[in-house]
Amino acid sequence: MDFDSVVHGRRSIRGYKPDPIPKEVLKEIIEVATRAPSSMNTQPWHLHVISGEPLDRIRKGNTERNLAGIPSSREFRVEKGYEGVHRERQVKVAIQLFEAMGIERHDKQKRQDWVLRGFRQFDAPVSVIVAYDKELEGDIRHFDLGAVTYGLALAAWSRGIGSVINSQGIMQSPVVREHANIPDNHVIQTSVAMGYPDFDFPANAVVSTRRPVDEVATFVGFDD
Repeated sequence: MDFDSVVHGRRSIRGYKPDPIPKEVLKEIIEVATRAPSSMNTQPWHLHVISGEPLDRIRKGNTERNLAGIPSSREFRVEKGYEGVHRERQVKVAIQLFEAMGIERHDKQKRQDWVLRGFRQFDAPVSVIVAYDKELEGDIRHFDLGAVTYGLALAAWSRGIGSVINSQGIMQSPVVREHANIPDNHVIQTSVAMGYPDFDFPANAVVSTRRPVDEVATFVGFDD
């Protein structure tokens, strides 16, 4: 696929086939993703690629602790809830997903099941835990990590592999650290669930909308 087709075709995948992703394919994806721009070439990213029993233990521990009411221990700063137009966009995509999945507003059981899927990283066969060097706290690391994470999503999609960037799956960071063997000098930023898409899963048909260019960008010094 050409680049524009990859970008426009990619969407967040929340339902996966159980098929494993070959390790060599994951290495290819990471090699491409780590060509992302990096401030001063610092390359602060660390990618912990988890599958099999260790990932099952992370799913189980994250879910059990969240259901037990243990407060989130995500290691990056969590801002207050979205408001205004940002909240409207968040709600809009949630409505799209719930409509695709047939989840009614009053159906507490189905809504709870959806939340639990997030805690389990949507049962994807692979999870990439994205972390950064602790000594770079307060630096421009978030720009670099966002770039490499988008690179993962695009490189995976170009190989027929879906993904969804998912912070629900790392809410209980002690569980993630233990079973992913993440060293103390790495700070967990987010996770990327990854696998071959199950296109019979209704939510996978959802494509979120984007603002038009004229709303996003302003142009100065150009002839109309």
